[in-house]
Amino acid sequence: MKGDVPSKKKIPFKINEPFRTYLQRYNRDTQLPIQYDDLLRSSISVSLLDAEGNDTLWETVYYEESDRIELDTALTKIYALLKTDGDFEVLEHLSVARIDYCTFGNTKPFRVRIINRLNDNYDHFYVKKADSSRLYGLELEDLLSPNRITYLVDKNTLIEEHVAGIPGDSFIENNLDDTPFNRIRIAKEFIKFNERCFVRLLGDMRAYNFVVDITPDIEGSQFRIRAIDFDQQSYEGRKSFYLPQYFKENNPIIFLGVGHMSKPTVTQYQLEERSMIAARVKRSRQRINHLLRIMVKDTISDSRKVNQLKKELSYHHKAKSFLECKTMGEIVLNNIQLLLAKDFKQSILYDE
Repeated sequence: MKGDVPSKKKIPFKINEPFRTYLQRYNRDTQLPIQYDDLLRSSISVSLLDAEGNDTLWETVYYEESDRIELDTALTKIYALLKTDGDFEVLEHLSVARIDYCTFGNTKPFRVRIINRLNDNYDHFYVKKADSSRLYGLELEDLLSPNRITYLVDKNTLIEEHVAGIPGDSFIENNLDDTPFNRIRIAKEFIKFNERCFVRLLGDMRAYNFVVDITPDIEGSQFRIRAIDFDQQSYEGRKSFYLPQYFKENNPIIFLGVGHMSKPTVTQYQLEERSMIAARVKRSRQRINHLLRIMVKDTISDSRKVNQLKKELSYHHKAKSFLECKTMGEIVLNNIQLLLAKDFKQSILYDE
C-alpha cells in the first residue's frame, strides 16, 4: 500500500461568528477559568519517558508555586465542567497530578492528568489551541460516528476529553496475533472506520492518530477504532489522504483483511456502515444542517487544495456536482448527499 503525507504544516483557521453562535447554542462554548497561553508560563520541563525508557516526545512541565496553585484550581474546575457539567462538589477530591506538553503537532497540546484522591484513579484531558477545522472535525465525529465526544471551547482555547483505547501503532505491534475470529473482527472494524473517514473527509488517519477500544464479548472481543486527531478535517487536496487504507502504517491491518475477506464481504460491511451513517444524519438532521450551512461558507483550506479534491472526488464518484464546489464544506456536503442518495462509491480495499 502506498503512503501519504500532508503537503506541509497545516495552518490554523479562526472560528467565525456563525460557528461561534452554533457552538454556544449546543453548549460547546463556555467561559473557562484559564486560557491555553496561561499554561505556557512553565519554569522548567523534563522529557517524559515511557515504561521502557523511550522518549515519548512529551515533556512534563513545572511551574512556580504561585502559578501552580492558580493553575491547579483552574484545571480541576475545567475537569468538572467537562465531566460533571460544572458540579464543583467533586473538586475537593480532585487534584492535578501532572501536566505534559507535546512538542510536535499543530496544536501543541497540554495533557493534564487529574487524580481522584479517594481512590487514586486518574483521568486526562487536553488543552489546545482552538482551530475551526478541528472543531468541525470534532462536531462531525460526534454527529456521524458511533462515538460521542466531549469538548469545550472559549475564545482561542480548546478543551478535549481523553479518548480511551490502545494507540493504533501499539495495537498493530502487539495485538494482531489473535484468534482468527478476532482477526476478522479487527479487519471488519477497519473497513467501517475507513468508510466513516472517507464520508466525512477526515484525513491523516495513520496508526498513531487513532486508538482501538477492545470490549470482551461472549465469544472473542469487539473492536472499535476511534479517531483521536481531528487537525486534518477537510484540509488536504488528495482523495487518498482521507482513506486510512492508503497509509503504510496501517498495512498490517490491511493484510489481515486480505487474508480473511473476499470483495463481496468487504462491500457488505461498507454498505452496513454507510447505512448507519445515513441513519445518524436523519436522526440529527436539524443540527447537521445547521452545521453544514455554516461550514459551506467557511474557509478551512486553501483554494488549490479545494480544487484538487473536488476534481478527484468528481472523478471517483462520477459526479459533476463536485466541480461546482468552492469550499471544503461544500465538498463534505456533496459527499453526504451522495451517501443519502445511495450513490456513494468507495475505493476497493482488498482484491479477491
